[in-house]
Amino acid sequence: MLHTILLGVIGGPELAVIILALIILFGGKKIPELMRGLGQGVREFKEGQSETSKDDKSTQAEEGSIRHQ
Repeated sequence: MLHTILLGVIGGPELAVIILALIILFGGKKIPELMRGLGQGVREFKEGQSETSKDDKSTQAEEGSIRHQ
């Protein structure tokens, strides 16, 4: 529900204002560096999530084998 509300609020003109503000605040040369850092952060976060889910699955499998003994 919240996602549909937010998607309805942010449109083309709003995005243009946000992009313009970013260019004014950080300059055109800094924005690619900021986006690259953001992308790396998102990638590391997803890797951490997948490692956690793998650890959870292996822990559950070990607990299951211990219970059956």
